[in-house]
Amino acid sequence: MNFAALMRAFDALMAIRDAARSLRGEPPASTSIAKPDPPPAPALGTQLETTLANVVVAALKEAFDRDHARLELERRQLEEQRRRADEATHLELRRQAAERELGRLRLLAGTALVGWIASVVALGLRAGAISVAGRVALAVGWLLLLGALGAAFSAQGRVIAAVPDGDRGLDTGPAGPASLWLLVVGLGAIAVSLLF
Repeated sequence: MNFAALMRAFDALMAIRDAARSLRGEPPASTSIAKPDPPPAPALGTQLETTLANVVVAALKEAFDRDHARLELERRQLEEQRRRADEATHLELRRQAAERELGRLRLLAGTALVGWIASVVALGLRAGAISVAGRVALAVGWLLLLGALGAAFSAQGRVIAAVPDGDRGLDTGPAGPASLWLLVVGLGAIAVSLLF
């Protein structure tokens, strides 16, 4: 079939339609260009598909938001656990350092006490044989050993107080080094007193 034949068939159909309208009493269709009809309302199936698509999109968005919030919460929890572990490690290292320092200070205090007791016993055994200069040196040695004992106890107190405070260092103050020097000088003075 060619185009001309199709056009004739179309014209024949239009003539039949106009004849049917005139038999029913309707005015024939105008040959002028009419305004286009408004688009037909979407079918029920199309509306249902659109509604379902919107529901699915909203559900997926909600699921993604929920997953994002859950992942964010897990990340914050992991950071908090890591921070707590770092703090626990830091506190444990401080505790170990404090124990080492306390052990050193206790050793100094024990040595000072033993040196003082030994010098008292030595004085008791040789009370008449020690000269005045020896007794003065012995008294100075006793004072220095007792000072070393007191300085060691003072430094221990500072270390114990500094352990819970994570910001401060384990500073023994001047009492820590002083206890060692007082012990050494006191033992030296007692040794010199035994020579007299």
